[in-house]
Amino acid sequence: MLTLPQIQELRRHLIDAREAGKDVWIYSDYFNNKTALLGSAANRFVLMPEAAVNFSGIHAESMYFKGMLDKAGLEAEVVHIGDFKSFGEEFYRTGPSEFAAKQTEELIDGIFSEIVDDVASGRRIDRAKVLEMIDRGTFNVDDAKQAGLIDDRQHRTDFNAMLREKYAEAKFDREYALPDLDGPDVDNIFDVFKLLMSSADDADSKSDYVAVVAMQGGISDASVAPVRKAIVKLLKDEHAKALVLRVDSPGGSALSSEVLWEVTDEWKSTGRPLAVSMGGVAASGGYYISAGAARIFAEPGTITGSIGVVGMKLVVAEAMEKMGITTHSVKRGEHADAMSMTKGFSEEEEALVRKSMEEVYGTFKKRIVDGRGERLKGELEPLAGGRVYTGRRALELGLVDELGGLTDAIAWAADKAGIGEPKSRLLPEPKSPLEGLFSKPEKDKDGELVGMSPARPSVSEALAAMIQETTLAALPESTRHSVGRAVQRLRAIEENRVQLIGPDLELRW
Repeated sequence: MLTLPQIQELRRHLIDAREAGKDVWIYSDYFNNKTALLGSAANRFVLMPEAAVNFSGIHAESMYFKGMLDKAGLEAEVVHIGDFKSFGEEFYRTGPSEFAAKQTEELIDGIFSEIVDDVASGRRIDRAKVLEMIDRGTFNVDDAKQAGLIDDRQHRTDFNAMLREKYAEAKFDREYALPDLDGPDVDNIFDVFKLLMSSADDADSKSDYVAVVAMQGGISDASVAPVRKAIVKLLKDEHAKALVLRVDSPGGSALSSEVLWEVTDEWKSTGRPLAVSMGGVAASGGYYISAGAARIFAEPGTITGSIGVVGMKLVVAEAMEKMGITTHSVKRGEHADAMSMTKGFSEEEEALVRKSMEEVYGTFKKRIVDGRGERLKGELEPLAGGRVYTGRRALELGLVDELGGLTDAIAWAADKAGIGEPKSRLLPEPKSPLEGLFSKPEKDKDGELVGMSPARPSVSEALAAMIQETTLAALPESTRHSVGRAVQRLRAIEENRVQLIGPDLELRW
């Protein structure tokens, strides 16, 4: 499912095509926020006469699990650094705090305005007219045409005939397909021979290029390890002239964020350009790993910021009591059991945890100040505290440098590196089925004596199983994703108690 920033990047390329003198035609069976945005960039936007119309705005939902945890005898203890740092509220509240509610309102206002403004400007109609159609809740294709949201209503046969008549001399390329990132199909021995014979021709290892490395999803030891390994290898590749880090992450472990920041800082020390392209979200730890880049690109609808720290543990004492489980502990050290899940924090322990988190927060802010420097618009602290911004607002505050997508970041990096014809390579490269059949276990060639070997938590697995058994099966499919994310966050918390992670906001658009 495409996110708003991805749609915005596609839309921008369509507008570029039109400005270059190309015609852009779009046909759809649906009229919703996504097709309305794409269609607003077209010369001609056509819907089928009975198209499904669902252009009624956006809404955001956050799920809260305190009641469920109470029934299970579980209690979440959360320590925040930053009033707007709302992660964890879903585990100890039944609704948002005042700060979280205010932040969500501002964020949704920004995203909604992006959609309305783009549709209005692209279709050359009044903004008020777009809002009027949205607030109607439901309308049909004829209403959309009358309002200027589309150009026409046609069946496919008529649309195809019109295209062929208009471009009678043109060759229609119907063979184009997106590349298969999973590699080619290998159905028989002839497919194997074909791949073996062509593999040498496909490699172009002697050309200078821009490396694109993606950090996607939650930041943890497991997710950071392959990303870091790819960059370590690139450090030794003389043909890798620039690096674009594609960040689409709500954040995660503070420690893992620092590990990834360190390797990008090592890249910068070589003098080669470093750019960041933000995807749908690059918040908290996602911003931490971005801050050191020479240039940060974000889409207007990107969710970023959330500069703050949160610490959390689940207290399972009551749940264990319900199950008839008792414990006996022995400790050496006054605070050795501070993070035990069988007891809550004492006042002194909470103060110690907060002190540790404040040190992490200080490092977080230092990374940003050192990376952004005078590009920040004013002092950092008023921009931090867990506040979340759209990409457009982040540009105004100096948290990002330019509104643009991955192709813009690659073009900038290539220019800075002096590469005439921008060539890019996605790393780690997707493996084909052939590699899976014949490759030997990869030897460690990066020369590092200390690597990353994450351990999988255990208690969280039991909690995850409990949530899935009691909740997921009874929920509609549209809601399971939110519950699944909550489970992932519980797992992340056990792996590392101090998290740089943004709020859990499920945007329905």
